[in-house]
Amino acid sequence: MNTQIRKNLLYTKDHEWIKVEGNIATVGITAHASESLGELVYVELPSVDDEISIKDSFVVVESSKSASDVYAPVSGKVIEANDSLGDEPDSVNKSPYDNGWLVKIEFADESELSDYMDELGYEEYLKEE
Repeated sequence: MNTQIRKNLLYTKDHEWIKVEGNIATVGITAHASESLGELVYVELPSVDDEISIKDSFVVVESSKSASDVYAPVSGKVIEANDSLGDEPDSVNKSPYDNGWLVKIEFADESELSDYMDELGYEEYLKEE
């Protein structure tokens, strides 16, 4: 298994990861995505209490190469944004699953998570890509 893929997370085809704890989803981009983007120089996060809908662009990450949208994996309310990324956007590159998380979303519809991959599914997905 790729050591950059963590167990106990869900993964999207857009290379976001989701850690589900009750009705709270912590969201970030995968190591694969951060490597593809290059070193991040800016992260634009939503505000706490913003209501977001699944598949909406809700975060923008910029590297010296390009800017990319991050899409909401669930609908809900932003309850926390990783404000440290304002000063240290490269935390997403250095520690995508720990210090580089993006937001925490309180969600109501668990069925929105049903299409996402576990670590083995994501590993297979990367091989096919």
